[in-house]
This record gives sequence, C-alpha cells and structure tokens, in this order.
Amino acid sequence: MLSKERILSVNVSRGKRTEFVNSILELGRKRKSSYVCLANVHMLIEAHWSESFKKVVNGADIVTPDGMPVTKSFNTLYGIQQERVDGMSLLPLLLEKSIEENLSVYFYGSSAEIIKRTMSFIKRDYPSLNVVGMYSPPFRYLTEAEEEAVIDNIASSGANIVFVALGCPKQEQWMADMRGRIPSVMVGIGGALSVLIGLQKRAPLWMQRNSLEWLYRLLQEPKRLFKRYFITNSTYLYLLFKEKTGRKKIDYRIPTPQISNREKAGNEILENKFS
Repeated sequence: MLSKERILSVNVSRGKRTEFVNSILELGRKRKSSYVCLANVHMLIEAHWSESFKKVVNGADIVTPDGMPVTKSFNTLYGIQQERVDGMSLLPLLLEKSIEENLSVYFYGSSAEIIKRTMSFIKRDYPSLNVVGMYSPPFRYLTEAEEEAVIDNIASSGANIVFVALGCPKQEQWMADMRGRIPSVMVGIGGALSVLIGLQKRAPLWMQRNSLEWLYRLLQEPKRLFKRYFITNSTYLYLLFKEKTGRKKIDYRIPTPQISNREKAGNEILENKFS
C-alpha cells in the first residue's frame, strides 16, 4: 500500500499517479471493503476543524493529493516532489483500466438527472464498461429499510469499484459507514462525474499546470466557491505556514548511556578481578 505523509491533520498518500491507479485496482480486484478519499484544501480544512471528520479521512485506505496546494505541501514540509492525483483525471483512468481488466463498476450519488446523463455518456464513450448499477439517493436521510436495500443492491451487484458522488464531507462519511458492509473499493469522486460527462468544463491545461484551476472554477461558480477559495484557502496557507515554521527536528537515535566516574571505577575493579 502507498506510504503517507501528514499534511496538517490528514495523512495523505504519496506516489506516482500510476501507483495510485494500480493500488485502487488491486483493492477492487480483491473486492476488499475499503475507501479512497480525494483530498483537496477544502477536505483538509474540514478535517482540521472536525475531529470526527479527521478520523473518517485518516481511516481511508488511500488519500490522494487532489489539488495543487496539497501536492506543493509535500515539497514545503518534506522536500518531496509529489504528482497531483485529482478526481477529474483519476476517474477516466479507472474506467479505462476497469474495461481492460473486466472489472465491474457502480455509480452511487449525484442527482437523478446526472445519473441519467451518465448512463447515456457511458453507453456512448465507454460501451465496453461493465456497469452493474447506478443509483441517485433522495436529498434526505434514508430510512433504515432504504439504507439496507441500497447496501444489499450494491453488495449483490458484484461491483469491484463503487464511485461515490455525494460531495465532501457527506461522501467520505458514507464510505466510512459502508466499510465492512459493501465488499468493494469505494472512491469519493465528488464533482468529477459532472466534468466527465460534460456538464462542467475543466480549466485549460496551462491553467492546471500553473495552479490556476481554482480561478477558472471560481469564475464559473462565484457565489458557491467564493468562501471556499478565499477564506478556506487563506486558512490553509496560514496553517501550513504555522506547521512549517513550528516544526522541530526530532532525533530518533537511541541515546548512548552516560557512565559516571564511579561506575567506570567499579567496572575497572571487576575487570581486574576476573582477568
């Protein structure tokens, strides 16, 4: 499994994008009940303020560095050059690999309209993909009977990978609750599904490479994203600065025992006695 480094309150996995894909596929092949969080700044700040949500994210089998600020934090704190592993790039890669390996997938979450469009999109662009189920839950808490029916439906479908599109932090909490109940790897993809099927456009490549994708998204949805990008991101930078400047180097070497002059003298007497 991928190793992790702590960024603020969250243990974020590190490695190449291909290693993330292979690790998720391996969990899917085994149908191991597990989950994957895609950690951007919003998620890290949510985890910083909420002890319960921090436990949810840190309980994930894999936490990908989604977002340039998170990837750059690896270099800031540890001197590690980390590749970005975002949902909008990860989702199509997992779909393509699922076709190659004949793994089945299930889509859970989002709106009924998006699920309907996803079905049409998959038939057109991924006709060989083995989709064993799609479900858009109502915008309310499910009753116990409804929840059990959903769990039974997903578990009996034989899905190797369940893509969960409920948004942060709801999807992460749902995946944590479903661990041990759904025998699949669950991947929290958030809004990546809307981008995949073409409902939302992604920033041009030059903006992605220059850490400006947030600006592109802000211009698309200013009312919804203003607080996240200007307040949440500012808080993140402040906390990261505090963590960077407040770190102390710890010497993990086992200290050499200090021997007093009296002990030295005693040792010399014993050596002479038995020599």
